[in-house]
Order: sequence, then structure tokens, then C-alpha cells
Amino acid sequence: MYRVYKLKSVIRIPPEDFEKPLKRIAIKVLSNTYEGVVSKNLGVIIAVLDANPAPEGKVIHGDGASYHETEFTVLAFNPVLQEVVEGEVVTVANYGVFVDLGAVDGFIHRSQISEEEIEYDPVRPALRLASSGRFLEKGDVVRARIYNIAASAQKGLRISLTIRQPNLGKVEWLAKSKEKAARS
Repeated sequence: MYRVYKLKSVIRIPPEDFEKPLKRIAIKVLSNTYEGVVSKNLGVIIAVLDANPAPEGKVIHGDGASYHETEFTVLAFNPVLQEVVEGEVVTVANYGVFVDLGAVDGFIHRSQISEEEIEYDPVRPALRLASSGRFLEKGDVVRARIYNIAASAQKGLRISLTIRQPNLGKVEWLAKSKEKAARS
């Protein structure tokens, strides 16, 4: 889920930027500092949308920069447990698939794809559901549920997904089962 947050911080404006518009420099400094950062509380910060720096800053002895208290707004991707998401399969491996969720990739382990036996086709590359003959491959759009979220500074945001539940799976499969149900 994408969210907008209002935050406060003190930013450092270097002396070479004193002649430039304060708001524009504040957004630049905040973007360099916060964009791409993973936070347990906020998720992945995607963009700094706006900044309102205090017009008067403080100067610290020995540093020619000015420091300004600043309120700013960020856009963040903050996934929620049990949230249903859609994304495109970007990588297929023997152990599962990675799905592009926009800001980050989610992972569907092969055990979370189907109750059917799954075979890996390295030539295609795709995962084949043995009894139904259906394939899951790069470029397919899937609807999945988030069942685990782990955030760490080293590995970033890790999202585990499942498509084993009703009304989840490859969108094409869902459309075909809906058509089949309408005909019966």
C-alpha cells in the first residue's frame, strides 16, 4: 500500500547553495537522504514530495553550512500483512518466482503456488503445474496475498507472497475459471 507521510528533520544546507531557492535545495537534500531508505515503520521511501524548511537556520562553529528545521512529505510503499496485490512476474527460478510490486519485488515460493506438483522448465524458463499443464512464466500478471514482511538495513524489504488461496493466482487463470463458472 502506498502512503504519504509528513515528517520533520533538521537539514544541512551547504554554503555553495545559499543563493539558490531554499525550498528547492531542501527537497534535493532530503531526496538524497531519504529516497530508497527502508524503514520498519514507513516501508520503502520512494520520493520526497514537498518540503517546508524554516527560513532562518542555525550555523555551527567550524561548519559554514546552515541547519534548518524542516517539515516534509514523502511517498512510501508500506505493505500490510494479508493485503492482496497484483504484479508482473519478473524472474522465474526452480525455487519460485519474483513479482514486481512497483517499489520492491515480492517472492512466491514454489510451495505457495499450487497444491499440484510443480516442474521447472529451464529452457522456457517457467514453472509448469503438472496435472493441469498450466505455466507460470516471466511477464505473467499474478494476484497474490502478502503473508510475511521482513525489513532489514542489509537486505531491504522482503515480501513473501502466496497464490494458493481462492481468487488468487495468475490473472489469466482467474479469468478462465470465472468464465467457466458463468457457463455452468
